[in-house]
Amino acid sequence: MPLIRRIPKRGFNNVRHATVYLPVNIEALNRFDDGAKVDETALRAVGLANGRADGVKILGDGKLTKKLTVLASAFSASAKAAIEGLGGSCQVVGTKAGK
Repeated sequence: MPLIRRIPKRGFNNVRHATVYLPVNIEALNRFDDGAKVDETALRAVGLANGRADGVKILGDGKLTKKLTVLASAFSASAKAAIEGLGGSCQVVGTKAGK
């Protein structure tokens, strides 16, 4: 057996320090009323964001048809453009100081 295969492999792993977001597409935001305020608790209440994570990220897949005020941990560029293009607003909340 070669020496490189006999010695233990250890080292730094970034998985413990990674930020994990729950993805939500803007197509799914059409179930909220026009002019509604959508935050993480509202998304969890309707079942769009389930599980443990550091926050919610809004992705730009699909077409949004309503003017909304969205509060999330992160936004993709296309999602932010789509929400603001209809007159809505995007607010980044819940960011951790160390990340």
